[in-house]
Amino acid sequence: MSDLHQPIDESEDSESIVAGRSAAAARSTWTSVVVNILLSSLQITVGVLARSQGLIADGIHSLSDLVADFVVLFASHHGAKEADADHPYGHQRFENAASLVVGALLLAVGAGMAWSAIGKLENPDSIPVVHAAALAVAAVALVAKEILFRYMLKIATRVKSSMLVANAWHARSDAASSLVVGIGIAGNLAGYPLLDPIAALIVGLMIAKMGWGFAWDALHALMDRGIDEQEVAAITSTLAATPGVMGVHDVRTRKMGDMIVVDAHIEVDATIPVEAGHDIAVAARRNVMARHRVLSLMTHVDPWHRPDLDHASAGAPAARSDAGT
Repeated sequence: MSDLHQPIDESEDSESIVAGRSAAAARSTWTSVVVNILLSSLQITVGVLARSQGLIADGIHSLSDLVADFVVLFASHHGAKEADADHPYGHQRFENAASLVVGALLLAVGAGMAWSAIGKLENPDSIPVVHAAALAVAAVALVAKEILFRYMLKIATRVKSSMLVANAWHARSDAASSLVVGIGIAGNLAGYPLLDPIAALIVGLMIAKMGWGFAWDALHALMDRGIDEQEVAAITSTLAATPGVMGVHDVRTRKMGDMIVVDAHIEVDATIPVEAGHDIAVAARRNVMARHRVLSLMTHVDPWHRPDLDHASAGAPAARSDAGT
């Protein structure tokens, strides 16, 4: 058996993708910072004056967005750094760590808001009647946050960044919370004062649930969870379509931020020279790097239709594709 282990460095395409995503993250996040500064100041001020716990809770939620925004900016800046001796695959996992921090922040804020609302519900006589101004501010916040969500999600989808998607949906959770708060304030004004703290409780639970989801996904990414089967199949197909590749197996993937690190075994004609096998591996790598969001690819060249016992004792799952002769 002739083996060829070939590490692949970041290509120019990968570097440009990382740089573009970093610029997009900064642009959308600074927009979110400005919006959240204005909204949180307005919501908390009016919430205190109008005596609305729901509006104050919504304002605190907007403040948590500011912390999340600065976490995203920090991660985008460091994640765009080039690979170095200590981080040979680059720094893209700053994004996964940032998503974990954002998720934990949402979970903590949501739990705190729910706890405060429960305290109010235990003492209904202490719930005041809110001022109508609180309803107007809740409506303004709802519209502003929904527009911000659509703007941020459009950018996040375009650059395929899970960190930006998480931050965009954080903005959508704000819009949903503003809707619930608006309903609660309207109910309070209609003579049902319990609806204001109930709205605050619902908002808190919504935020906590979303935070748990983001934190759980980020934790799995940091533990080298592979990508979905559909994307693995697409990468395998690209490798198998390379001229000279007779088969593909042992395709393994892991996330590096929103990029992918791939290890794959390709099979070539056993009778060709090592140099020819190397050229096929290089061509296969280029095809994958050009068509998929792959940061690094390690190829292992095997002779076609010969036993491959490299992983026989490990019991690891393998993806295999025969390209034919």
